[in-house]
Amino acid sequence: MITIIGNQKGGVGKSTLAVLAANYITIARKSKASIIDMDYQQSISQKFDKAKILENEEPYEVVPATLESFPIVYHVLNQNADHVLLIDLPGKLDDDGLLPVFESADLVICPFAYDEFTYQSTVLFTVVLKKVNPRVEVVFVPNRIKANAKFEIMTEVNVQLQKLGKITAPIPDRVDFQRITTFHTPVSLIPVIYPVFEEIFAERLWKK
Repeated sequence: MITIIGNQKGGVGKSTLAVLAANYITIARKSKASIIDMDYQQSISQKFDKAKILENEEPYEVVPATLESFPIVYHVLNQNADHVLLIDLPGKLDDDGLLPVFESADLVICPFAYDEFTYQSTVLFTVVLKKVNPRVEVVFVPNRIKANAKFEIMTEVNVQLQKLGKITAPIPDRVDFQRITTFHTPVSLIPVIYPVFEEIFAERLWKK
């Protein structure tokens, strides 16, 4: 299954969510996954290389890629139907090189926050994506949500986004997200993160 983690808006936690998803699939669910790191900062690849020095066998592979190299990387990694391929997308919409990436996706996980600018970017990203790939499923993840988020804004945004896809339970803004690695999710985050990923992946991957 090809899963994009993306949004046009930066700073919504795409890379962190990609790592947490890969940790959940491989460590908690004992299934196979890989990450294609297409973000310009290559933060997942850097985290992965750093962790390999300290740990033994890595639970999954992280492959840095560009829009130009995506077709060959995708062809090499997408050989097994049971393998979940997670793509950490660059935050842009103005490059034709994104079209093959969008077209390849079975599922899109779109993290977002409850503010007007992020909401507008999220809608634009989703509309463009669905024009390129009408069959794709979109799941919105309220991410890094602060305790003082206004209920009225949350309700209005949820109503609009539910017209485009499904919305998971929110993930709160917590300092322990800084301690995740490509080998480990802090135990304190498991009750927060795992129910969200169960909601996203369990029925699609493991329930027959």
